[in-house]
Order: sequence, then structure tokens, then C-alpha cells
Amino acid sequence: MSERNRLADVVLDEASLAPASPNAEHERRIALFDLKESNSFAVAGEDRGPYLLMLGQSDGRLAFDVSDEAGERVLLHHLPMQVMRKLVKDYLMICDSYNNAIRTAAPSQIEAIDMGRRGLHNEAGEALMEALAGKIEIDLETGRRLFTLVCALHVRA
Repeated sequence: MSERNRLADVVLDEASLAPASPNAEHERRIALFDLKESNSFAVAGEDRGPYLLMLGQSDGRLAFDVSDEAGERVLLHHLPMQVMRKLVKDYLMICDSYNNAIRTAAPSQIEAIDMGRRGLHNEAGEALMEALAGKIEIDLETGRRLFTLVCALHVRA
């Protein structure tokens, strides 16, 4: 990974954030920390990194507002939320099941739910990689962490 093909910072659009449970807030903070520590992020056709990413939601679309370190916009890419909606819904549901299970379930049940949760998280990271392909190139770990942040933007009904 080139020192330029990475995110220097990630900010979530406060106006886009959904109300979060303490567990969801904790996951969001971990994802932001981990993304800043290690990521792979390249904008197709550009070599102006490291990049700053403002992630938000507007009109049912995810907004990836990418700037260089001087604050000059490099790319504003809108991704229809529909692409991720089912994965977000399924992931939030399995996270709720996991958080409930750790209080009362047997260790084998917790482990089974956690394996499902990790598998779905990988699937979502891959789906995000595919959805951004041609505009933004990311690796699986970056996709997983960005997906956690996408979940933070999801307004729960």
C-alpha cells in the first residue's frame, strides 16, 4: 500500500447519524480508530492522497466526499443506499442478537452468532468494495470498517 493511497482522517456527517445504542456507538468509535490506523483507499485516476473522507447520507444515498489534505475536493461519489440496505438491516439484526446473547446464552450459542456476524460483515465489506469499484478502491478490512460506519448512518425505523 502506498503512503498516498490511504485515508488520513474519516469524519461522519453529524446530520446523517442515526441515534445509536451504547454498543453501536462503541462499534462506531472502534471503526473510526481502526480506519485511521490502517486502511487502503485510492481514488481512481487520482494521486492526491492521503485523503480525508466525509461520509454522510443524502436523499437515500451514501455520500463519499473525498478531499486531499489541503481540503480540495477530489471526489464526491453518491452510492444508492439501496445497494447496502438489506446487508445493513441483516447486520443490525444479528448485532442485536449477539448483544442479547452475550447476557444470557451459552458460550456455544454466542460463538455461533458471532461467526454469522463476522461472515455477514465480510460479505458487506466485499459488497461495498464492489459498489465503489471504478471510483474508489479499498481492501476488505477498509470495506468492513466503512460498512460499520454506513450502519451508523442508517436510520432505524
